[in-house]
Amino acid sequence: MAKFKELRRAYGFDEVAIVPSDVTINPDQTNIDFKIEGLTFSIPVIAAAMDAVSDVNFAILLSKLGGLAVLNLEGVQTRYDNPREVLAEIAQAPQAEVTSLLQKIYSAPIKENLIGERIGAIKKAGAVCSVSLTPANTKRFAPLAAEARADILVVQSTVTTAKHISKSYRGLIFSELHQTIPMPIIVGNCVSYSTCLELMKTGVSGVLVGVGPGAACTTREVLGVGVPQITATMDCAAARDEYLRQSGRYVPIITDGGFRKGGDICKAIAAGADGVMIGSIFAQAEEAPGLGYHWGMSHPHPALPRGTRIRVGTTCPLKQILFGPTSVTDGSQNLVGAIRTAMGVCGVRTIQEMHQAELIIAPAITTEGKSWQLAQS
Repeated sequence: MAKFKELRRAYGFDEVAIVPSDVTINPDQTNIDFKIEGLTFSIPVIAAAMDAVSDVNFAILLSKLGGLAVLNLEGVQTRYDNPREVLAEIAQAPQAEVTSLLQKIYSAPIKENLIGERIGAIKKAGAVCSVSLTPANTKRFAPLAAEARADILVVQSTVTTAKHISKSYRGLIFSELHQTIPMPIIVGNCVSYSTCLELMKTGVSGVLVGVGPGAACTTREVLGVGVPQITATMDCAAARDEYLRQSGRYVPIITDGGFRKGGDICKAIAAGADGVMIGSIFAQAEEAPGLGYHWGMSHPHPALPRGTRIRVGTTCPLKQILFGPTSVTDGSQNLVGAIRTAMGVCGVRTIQEMHQAELIIAPAITTEGKSWQLAQS
């Protein structure tokens, strides 16, 4: 009997492990630079464009620490003159009321003057400024971001493709946007080889990988859509390498979402990621605007939940999350140290060399011999 369709196995962070090399090097001799066009960052870490994570102050701080934060130009920062009060209202809302509150808060109109003000504040501090828009609003607001001299534009939706079919409007054409907006453009999110390759052919400067893995994302539950992050990253890395072969142009991929600890980040890089985008771990920073809470990006559909609010708590300053010293044993602090140490035991000096590290299917990697830890967690 003929099969209707064949399912292939896909893998997430907890199902794989990195195999150490025969040769090791000192972690402090590794180079973990991350590049987008002419911009170079000393750590391959990006803060997600979520209101509980990235605001003006957080973007300035992370830039000074060597990374990059993305400001959501369709969030509370551009809808309200007093975003701190709105963020506090979200944090204090009872759990039973928070979904309707988020729908109400994100239905307020975007104030165009605030786009320039927020970008200007980041630039005035000498920080690199990256901003995020959804495809539906990019044509309207991207010129304002460019005028305010933002450095990087991220065009982000739940699922992004190079080709969108609509009866009602002419969709966003990335190749045209690339010609009209004078800054690097990162697009996302995608999880497949073919989509990633098509996006790169439009001239974009980077691709975000991941649909639904984030701690506060509801896509997988509401829509049933997504691919586990290790498989998604490997497929998109193959597309990046094929595009490099075809064009001679290297377009970095950024694994976006699902990270709980440093080991996950190391595995993403071994799977082919050039950088990672982090949400919930950064929402735990003392400087994060979410006040110990985290919630998903607002969804454009008014009848669907706009992400879910989760309590992540507040653990320590952002600098400690990135560089330590760690005060916990769960891998959620000293993320940069984890990356360098993993590269050291794999005997590699650069992120691109780390792409060649061996990965194995290892579903017992987080439980083998850990009965005491599991019993106390």
